Amino acid sequence: MEKKRKLLTIGQFAALHSINKKTLMWYDEIGLFHPAFIHPENGYRYYSYYQSAILETILLLRELDVPIDEIQAFMKNRSAASMKQLLQEKIDDLDRNMAHLRALRKTLSYHRQNMQTLLTMDLSEISIVRKKERSLVTVNISQDTTFDKQVEMITAETKKYQLRRLHDASYGAMIAVESLQSGNFEEYSKLFIEIPFPIKKDGLYIQPAGDYVRAFYRDAAESSAPCYQKIFDYVQARGLALSGFSYEVIINENVIDRTEDALVQIEIPVTSIVLPRQ
Repeated sequence: MEKKRKLLTIGQFAALHSINKKTLMWYDEIGLFHPAFIHPENGYRYYSYYQSAILETILLLRELDVPIDEIQAFMKNRSAASMKQLLQEKIDDLDRNMAHLRALRKTLSYHRQNMQTLLTMDLSEISIVRKKERSLVTVNISQDTTFDKQVEMITAETKKYQLRRLHDASYGAMIAVESLQSGNFEEYSKLFIEIPFPIKKDGLYIQPAGDYVRAFYRDAAESSAPCYQKIFDYVQARGLALSGFSYEVIINENVIDRTEDALVQIEIPVTSIVLPRQ
């Protein structure tokens, strides 16, 4: 009787760990976790409080989606070393999943901001915006680069940086300011992808922080040339100078069915013109 009083019924033990009695019965049947005592007459299962740590380990591994057969193998040969290795593997898995969730959140925020722009901004106006530095993956293109080749290069880059799908990142095209000032408004020199999670690799292009002039045009309804001419007039009237590259992205591609409805956002770094002293 003294021994029995130190044990918990299957109902008590299940309630203690916030699980169903059937789970404990199943664990017993598959040989994963046995009761401390089974009554020889009525077959009732009883558990020791000191089994709680073992059960919680099993429940933790189940919560981490470790397959039952792997848990069974671990429980048969568990040790501090094997436990450390298993936990490290699961920590690494969690780190990867959290990195993906952070990247997914950044992507969702990017698309939400685009929708906010569509809903609230006067897209015919030109404005100055402040942007943070960001790292971009770029691929070089020319006017001779076919569309199929561009898709091939973008696909290769997304695989290289282990993106699950293309739309896990924002992407667009770049035109050198020198080309724009020469009237070559279609002379794209780079495609860019912004990876939505921190990466440290050689060869990344750094888009500088600072002030950018921002404007919009409809890809099919109008040429980019008038939009760029408006930008030239805008910055000249304000004593500003363009530098670096123009960054073009389509901001409404996930709410349109036809490519001709695409709305292109242009952003170009600007600096104040320093006039020589008289």
